[in-house]
Amino acid sequence: MFEDLRGKRVLITGSTAGMGLAAARLFAQHGAKVGLNGRRVTPESLAAVDELNKLGGEAAFFQADLTKSDECERLIDAYTSHFGGLDVLINNAGGLGGRKGLESIDDALFDHVMNLNARSALMVTKYAIPHLRQSAKESGQTASVISTGSIAGREGGGIGAGMYAASKAWLHDIHRNWVKEFTKDGIRFNIVSPGTIDTAFHDDKSDDLKGNIANSIPMGRFGTIEEVAPTFAFFASHACSGYITGQILDVNGGQIAP
Repeated sequence: MFEDLRGKRVLITGSTAGMGLAAARLFAQHGAKVGLNGRRVTPESLAAVDELNKLGGEAAFFQADLTKSDECERLIDAYTSHFGGLDVLINNAGGLGGRKGLESIDDALFDHVMNLNARSALMVTKYAIPHLRQSAKESGQTASVISTGSIAGREGGGIGAGMYAASKAWLHDIHRNWVKEFTKDGIRFNIVSPGTIDTAFHDDKSDDLKGNIANSIPMGRFGTIEEVAPTFAFFASHACSGYITGQILDVNGGQIAP
């Protein structure tokens, strides 16, 4: 299904674990040139590069703290210098950033969560645009930007996670703006919006709470990272989604209606 991903230059931010790494594995299996990214160089990140290369892709790791704009620029420069350009950008870096109710939110939490989830995607995309524009021009196919949204961006998130939910809703919305600005350049923008997925994001929840959440999902369980990964490949593939842009694809086991 994803044959046209072979040789595609794909950068996935926040991709040393969880959904980002699962997506990277799938792209590598289809012969893509995959850039992994994380804040630090670790034995795990280097092992992930080796794994992807053995799966049939061509992989490299790029260290950058994407809460800082200059690091976003440095990441794009490093990736494009290494692989000679960029065809697909996946903005997956992000996280909860902390749980605080409204009356406890301060400037530090606001800045941290927005830098983590909003600034990172905004600035990485900004610096990627010239390369994506060039990719579309040279290939005659669309380039693709895919960002990881969240079910929280639609329904507001749990108590204490309002800032996280708001940052994801911001991301959902700014994609629609970018569609208006860059469709003429052959660049598509889509969101993968996971529901409750079995990742470290939920490690702070008790087993009882996890059970209650699972029971509220029509499929009766958390999703897996392997079930989310193909949605990134779908949006990256021109053959599969060349006429799809500005969309949010919910991957949530029926947890919430679109």
